[in-house]
Amino acid sequence: MAYVKRDSGGAIVAASAAPEGDYREWVDADDPALQAFVSELTGDQAGLEATDQDFVRVLEDVVDLLINKGVILFTELPDSAQHKILTRQRLRTELGAALDLLGED
Repeated sequence: MAYVKRDSGGAIVAASAAPEGDYREWVDADDPALQAFVSELTGDQAGLEATDQDFVRVLEDVVDLLINKGVILFTELPDSAQHKILTRQRLRTELGAALDLLGED
């Protein structure tokens, strides 16, 4: 997985995909020390990214609400935004239909 550099206490302080300079020790991806090092580096970012999908859905709902109430017109949005909204609406509709396993009885 990676070549690592350790501090005097043995903790990983850097990692590289190639064995260069002080990066000579190879560790597997499942090495606990490497996982802790990567987790420390990405912890805040991963937490933020984990909420992105939910937040996008909230923004979609807010845009729909503003359009439905006449606060903004769909055509006032930039073309790229209109295209993205229409694409997501189409995909959500198709996904909803695909997940309707019971149908209308």
